[in-house]
Amino acid sequence: MTTPQKPIGSGFGAHSTADEVLDGIDLTGKLALVTGGYSGIGLETTRSLVKAGANVVVPARRPETAREALAGLPGVEFDELDLADLDSVRAFADRFLATGRDLDIVIDSAGIMACPETRVGPGWELQFATNHLGHFALVNRLWPAIERGRGRVVSVSSGGHHNSPIRWDDLWFEQGYDKWQAYGQAKTANVLFAVQLDALARDRGVRAFALHPGGILTPLQRHLEKSEMIERGWIDEDGKVLNPGMFKSPQEGAATQVWAATSPQLDGLGGVYLEDCDIAEPARADGPRGGVRDYAVDSEQAARLWALSAELTGVDAFAA
Repeated sequence: MTTPQKPIGSGFGAHSTADEVLDGIDLTGKLALVTGGYSGIGLETTRSLVKAGANVVVPARRPETAREALAGLPGVEFDELDLADLDSVRAFADRFLATGRDLDIVIDSAGIMACPETRVGPGWELQFATNHLGHFALVNRLWPAIERGRGRVVSVSSGGHHNSPIRWDDLWFEQGYDKWQAYGQAKTANVLFAVQLDALARDRGVRAFALHPGGILTPLQRHLEKSEMIERGWIDEDGKVLNPGMFKSPQEGAATQVWAATSPQLDGLGGVYLEDCDIAEPARADGPRGGVRDYAVDSEQAARLWALSAELTGVDAFAA
C-alpha cells in the first residue's frame, strides 16, 4: 500500500446524491469535461455540475443520443469522441485545444463492462483499450488545458478492480478471455492511472482521484444477458429489481465522482481511491468486498503502467 487510504469523515455516505454533495459549492465560470456524460451516472454528473453553475463539455461516441439526452441543459456542449479509437481521441483533443480554453475538471466516466471478446487497433482487448488507454491518451493530449485549469482529474474505476490486477504476462487475454477479469484489469488500470497522474501533476497544481461509484443499474449492463443478471440475484424474470438496497440510484452513483471533482474536503489530497463519498480503506482479505486492493494503489505498478500506456498510445505529456 503506497497511498494514504484513510477515511476523512466527509459527512456524506453511500446514499448521498450528487446534488447534495454540491450543495453550497459555486462552480460558476468553471469548465468541466465529462466522458460518458450523456448516459447513466455520467448524465447525472452533467446535470448536477450544470445546476452548480459549471459549463460542461460532453464527448460522445453517439452524438445524436447525446443531443437528445442533453437537450435543454444550459451550458452544455458535446463533440464526437470514440475512446477506442486513438485517432478519434487525438482529433477531439485537437479541436478542444484550438478553442484555447482551460479545463478545471475532467471526469473520466465513460466505460464498458463485461463485453464479449472484442479486439481493436493492433489487437488490443476492448475493455482495456476503452476504459484505460482511451482516457490515458485523452488526458495526456488535453494536458495543456488541464494544467492551466489547475483543477482535478477524476478516474471512475469500480469495485470490479477486485477481479484482477494488471496481467503483465497476458495483458490482451491471448491465452483465454474472461470478460469479468478483463473488466477488473481495466478498472485496476483506472486506479493506477490516477495514482501516477497525481504523482506527476501535483507539483503543477493538478490532483487526481480514482473511485468506485457503487452498484447502479444503468446502460453499463448492456452487454449482460438477462439470465446472467437473474443468476446474480439482481432482477427477477420480469426484470424487477430483487433487492433495491443492493443498488444506488444514478444520482447516488454520481455523488462520489462529483465529490471527488469539487469538494474542498479533498484540498491538498490526491492519488487516492474513493467510495461512498470518502477515502476508502484498504481492502481486507477476510472481509466483505470493499475498499481498495493493494495492487491497485501500488506506486511501482502505477509507474510501470504509465510507461507502458505511453508506449502503446504514443503520447506522454510528462515525457522529458
